[in-house]
Amino acid sequence: MKSTVTEYDTICFFCGGLKECDHHLIFGNSLRVLADQDGLIIPSCNKNHNMGSLLERIHDNPAAEKLSRMLGQAIFERNYCAQGHSLEEAKAAFMRRYKINYL
Repeated sequence: MKSTVTEYDTICFFCGGLKECDHHLIFGNSLRVLADQDGLIIPSCNKNHNMGSLLERIHDNPAAEKLSRMLGQAIFERNYCAQGHSLEEAKAAFMRRYKINYL
């Protein structure tokens, strides 16, 4: 699915370099599949995704992983509210779908 986060799908969300992969804002186990379905993906270069130093990459960097998941939930809730639902309904829908609250 196309990203619901950004319209710029050929450049890295983090550094503006060329996109080399997609980063799922919510990941782990089967959550990546749900993130794909919900468009919770952003373009990334390999360095910022998982190949850079610990402070440059998202994966294996606990603070960056937490922020990634928080952004994913916030975008999900924004998109749900844009369909005419309340914020409370959006939060409940996220919990039903992902079984965890990151915010």
